[in-house]
Amino acid sequence: MKRGMIHIYSGDGHGKTPAALGRAVSVACCGKSVVIIQFLKGKGLEESEFLRRLEPEIKLFRFEKSGEDFAELTKEQKEEEISNIKNGLNFAKKVLTTGECDLLILDEVLGLIDNRIITVEDLKNLLETRSDAETDIIMTGIALNDGVCALADEVTKFETVGR
Repeated sequence: MKRGMIHIYSGDGHGKTPAALGRAVSVACCGKSVVIIQFLKGKGLEESEFLRRLEPEIKLFRFEKSGEDFAELTKEQKEEEISNIKNGLNFAKKVLTTGECDLLILDEVLGLIDNRIITVEDLKNLLETRSDAETDIIMTGIALNDGVCALADEVTKFETVGR
């Protein structure tokens, strides 16, 4: 049995989500299933008709309701969105517990740590619910710390070096 890998795509450069999507398409081309859960993306890929055509091999979920940047929300709006985000995290836990996909992408999940919505320990606990040891996981986000790096088998850093 092949052990699933945990990958992190991080850094201040552009391309983390497109790289994760490229991996999703590659996995789907091999007849495997992918679940993408987006966090803190505003409208994100929610309206992407292209990705909808890739179902059922690639399924996209977004639990947040606001199209605004999280930092710009009022305190009440943030509390509501945090509740929605926690629903998304619970769904991720269900996906990992049931082993219902071959690749789980947690897009911008590292931003939840930056915004103090979850801790590194919360993320570690989520990852440990993976019942199917073959499930690969990709986590994306800008900021990276030693605690988060310790959770991954592979870390890829994206940076913008110039125009």
